[in-house]
Amino acid sequence: MMNVSPNGPEESSQVRLISERFVRPTHELSRASTHPYYLGPIDLLTLSLDHMQKGLLFQSKPQLVSSFLDTLGRSLSLCLLHFYPLAGRLETQKFPDEHACWVYVDSSKGPGARILHASVELTVSDILSPIDIHPIVRSFFDLGEKAVNHDGHTRPLVSVQVTQLLDGMFIGFTMNHSVADGTSLWHFVSTLSEIFLQLQSGKNEASTSVSKRPVFGPFFPPGHGPILKLPYLEPEEFVCRFDPGPLRERIFHFSAASMAKLKAQAQANTGCESYNISSFQALCAFLWRSMIKARDVEPDEDTTCTIATNIRPRINPPLPDAHFGNLIAATQTSCKVGDLLGRSLVWAASRVHQGIVAQDDRGVREFVNSYVEAPRVGHTGSETAFYKPNSVLIAGSARFDMYGPEFGLGRAVAVLAGYANKDDGKVTANPGREGGGSVDLEVCLKPNVMDALELDQDFMSFAS
Repeated sequence: MMNVSPNGPEESSQVRLISERFVRPTHELSRASTHPYYLGPIDLLTLSLDHMQKGLLFQSKPQLVSSFLDTLGRSLSLCLLHFYPLAGRLETQKFPDEHACWVYVDSSKGPGARILHASVELTVSDILSPIDIHPIVRSFFDLGEKAVNHDGHTRPLVSVQVTQLLDGMFIGFTMNHSVADGTSLWHFVSTLSEIFLQLQSGKNEASTSVSKRPVFGPFFPPGHGPILKLPYLEPEEFVCRFDPGPLRERIFHFSAASMAKLKAQAQANTGCESYNISSFQALCAFLWRSMIKARDVEPDEDTTCTIATNIRPRINPPLPDAHFGNLIAATQTSCKVGDLLGRSLVWAASRVHQGIVAQDDRGVREFVNSYVEAPRVGHTGSETAFYKPNSVLIAGSARFDMYGPEFGLGRAVAVLAGYANKDDGKVTANPGREGGGSVDLEVCLKPNVMDALELDQDFMSFAS
């Protein structure tokens, strides 16, 4: 066993690695899946961003951990037959004469997906009791090792870490964000749980089935793809590792009643019957106003609210949720701080609503067309394509089925995330555990800004 200390001396003796292994698909992949797996425009845009990290905290433990791990490993082998790109590694072909490169997935390369087994001398209550997210949670994903998506050339594209607590279990999933988005991540987790439960019930591997198979194929505009060259020759030209500095990370819960109240306020006297502001759009507008108020920004400064939007249902013809890959777009709404705070929630929510409505088939295709004409790699951090000064970035989704996967442990008591893709002003939306339209928001802010947000009585009257 070895101790892991990714975040300082306070954690140096807490997380212990017990075992590590790699898993390949149960049998040889089909001929088609051994060909290069092409990355689409939005996939390539994310090469310098962090991986996705989401995990489930369970109050119960399996009677025999070794049996649980064996079943999980066999389930992962079967799951990789369906999600075959995740079994491979990224590969780059260089074109020196053009000062360009092409990045794709070689599904036959590498040892496969990674499974880690670790333990920690903490209880579920120890994890959930602090107001801010417990710092040990970062070590529940790949032992806290930091990486960007481009590292998928040498690191697994998906890993699963099982961390034993004194009275529970945490299963952390890390997935390369250049291969998949949140919709695909949770499709994978749900499928893995589905296979696990079948094996646990006594089914043999040959008789397992999945209810929703992934669909593959990068989304390119007509006349482009499937090969898209980036205007770089060496990784040092576009890979950037970002450190956001000290942050406070806290989960705020918005009940179904709070969501309904916000929606009613955001729709009051809109003066436009065509506006059908959703409760989530109202929440985004409310959060935007609250966070900018907490930052105490000058009225003449610009501010932006960016919302990561699933484009599958927005393009024509629409793509199914099972379509694997990165199919998200950044919906940005900007204004002056004085307008945002000097006007009502109705005004802010209307602006957010209009921005999201504009992300239709035409808007999506204009973005993708502009990208293939001038491809680039985005970066995490302030003043980038994803973050702007005085910005709020809202990702995730309250629609993901995060509490459906159970792995024979009952329903999870919480969904928690690792270090990845966090900056001042980053918000991740998760469904509330009780359902009914409730939402959990993981909010990341500089400590002084979080302190100010917590003193905002209007914000705290809606959040818990």
